[in-house]
Amino acid sequence: MSWLTNFVRPKIQALVRKTDVPDNLWEKCPACSQMIFHRDLEANLRVCTHCGHHLRLSWRRRLELLFDEGKFERIDLPKGDADPLKFRDRKRYVDRLKETQAKTGEQDAIVVAHGTMGGQATVIAAFNFEFMAGSMGKAVGDGLIAAARLAVEKRAPLIVIPASGGARMQEGIISLMQMPRSIIAVDEVKEAGLPYIVLLTDPTTGGVSASFAMLGDIQIAEPGAVIGFAGARVIEETIREKLPEGFQRAEYLLDHGMVDLVSPRIELRDTLIRILRLLGQRRLQNTSPVPYGAI
Repeated sequence: MSWLTNFVRPKIQALVRKTDVPDNLWEKCPACSQMIFHRDLEANLRVCTHCGHHLRLSWRRRLELLFDEGKFERIDLPKGDADPLKFRDRKRYVDRLKETQAKTGEQDAIVVAHGTMGGQATVIAAFNFEFMAGSMGKAVGDGLIAAARLAVEKRAPLIVIPASGGARMQEGIISLMQMPRSIIAVDEVKEAGLPYIVLLTDPTTGGVSASFAMLGDIQIAEPGAVIGFAGARVIEETIREKLPEGFQRAEYLLDHGMVDLVSPRIELRDTLIRILRLLGQRRLQNTSPVPYGAI
C-alpha cells in the first residue's frame, strides 16, 4: 500500500496535473484581436506582428528606446499640495492619489529626464498613462516647467511625449490653469532658440492636446494614435453627423496638416536624431557672427 501511495500515485498525478501557466505570456492586439507571444511583442517594440498596430509603451521603455544606450537621468520634480480642493467623488482624491502612487511607484503622471540622443544632450518629458490616465494636474504643469527650464539651462532641445486623457477633473480650475502655464514653459524654450518637439502618442486628448501638445516646432505622431480634444462619440452627438473614417487618428491629422510626420516606432529614434541635428545646425547658422563687410 505504501508503494502505491508513495510512488505510483505521485507519478500518475504528475502526468495528469495541469501545469500552471502565467496569465501574461500572451497579449491580445486591440486592433486585430490576434494573440501575440509576449517576447515577440517586446522584441518588436510592442508593435503587433500581424497588423502593425502600435500598442502603448510605458514611459520607462520609451525613454530607454530613445536615449543613447538606454541611459538617462531623472530629475526630482516639485511636490505641491496633493489635494488643493479637498475633492471627493466615490472616494477622496487624496486616497485615489495614494493608491495610484503605490500601484505605479510614481508621484504623478509625468517624468522628466535628460541624457543624449545621437550624442546630443536632450531633455525629455514623458507622460505616464498608467497614472490616472496621464491626466494633467498641477504636478504635471510643474513638471513641464521644470523640463523647460532644464532644457534652457543645458542649452538642449526639449522633447515632450504626451499620453493623456486631458485635464484632471479632481483639481478643477487648477488643472485648467496648467494649459497657459505649460504654454509659457514652451515659450521659454523657443525664446532661448532651442528646438521644441512633440511626439504624439496614443492617446493625446483634452486639455493636453489643446495646449502644449500642439505647439511643437515639429509635430510627430505614432501610427494610429488617437489625437484630439473631445471624443469622437461626443462630437457625433453634438453635431449629429457621422464623422469620417479614421477621424482623430494620426494619419488623418497628417493629411489635414495637423502633424508634420507619422513615424513607425522602429524608425522613431533615428528620425528624432536626424531632426535634432538639422535643427541644431540651423540654430548655429542663425547665431553665427556676421562676417565683416557682409552688411
